Amino acid sequence: MVPKYADNLIAAAGKAGARLVVLENVYMLGRTGGRPMNEDTPMNPCSRKGEIRAREAARLFEAHRRGEVRITAGRASDYYGPGATTTHIGDQFWRPVIAGGRGQVLVNPDAIHTYHYVPDVAAGLVMLGTAGDDAYGKPWMLPCTPAESMRALVARFSHYLGRDIGLTVMPRWAVKVLGLAVPMIREIGEMAYQWDEPFVVDDRRFRAAFHMEPVERERAAADTVTWAKSHYGKTT
Repeated sequence: MVPKYADNLIAAAGKAGARLVVLENVYMLGRTGGRPMNEDTPMNPCSRKGEIRAREAARLFEAHRRGEVRITAGRASDYYGPGATTTHIGDQFWRPVIAGGRGQVLVNPDAIHTYHYVPDVAAGLVMLGTAGDDAYGKPWMLPCTPAESMRALVARFSHYLGRDIGLTVMPRWAVKVLGLAVPMIREIGEMAYQWDEPFVVDDRRFRAAFHMEPVERERAAADTVTWAKSHYGKTT
C-alpha cells in the first residue's frame, strides 16, 4: 500500500509540476542504540513496517535524483496534541481521563522518547513547502522539544487539567496477547522496541536552516488539555 501511495504521489506531482512535501515517520531508522536520530542517521529497519518505509523513502528520493519531481520529506516521531486521536496519547488515553479515570498506556511511560506536537509538525511541513530548492532531495527532522518520558508529559497535562492523571500501563505480554485478536494492537506491539531505549530526534539542523522553534512545552500542554476537554467531553 505505501509503495503504491508513493508512486501515485510522484506521478501526480510530476504531472502537475508541483513540489512534493511528504510526512514520514522514523520507522526506517530502526534501533539506534539510544543515539539521537538526525538527517544523517542511516536507514536500518528492524521491523516489517520499517522495511516498507525504507523502500518508500528510497523510491521518493530516487525520483528526485532522476528529475521526475522535486521532493522533500519531514520526519517525526510519535504525536500528541489537538486532533491526534489515533496516537499513544489519543483516544485510549484521553477518553477515560476526561471521564475522570486513568489514562491507558500501551508502551513504557518512563522511557525517554521524542513526542512531536502536532502543530509543530504542521508548521514544519508548511515551512518545507515554501522553502527554496536546497531544501529538496533530502529528509528533515521536524521541530520538536527535547525528548522526555511520557510520564513527564502527562504531569504537565495534569497541571492544566487541575488534577493528577493516573496511568494504567498494559504490560508487554498483555499487548502481545491482545494483539492476537485486535489488529491495531498487534501493529503497536511490533513497534514497541522504540520504548526499549532512548528514542531521541535531533532537530537542530531544521532549526538552524529555517530559524523555527517548536511551541513551548507549557503552551503545548495547555492547548492539548483544552482540546481534549472539548473533544472528549462531548462523548463522555
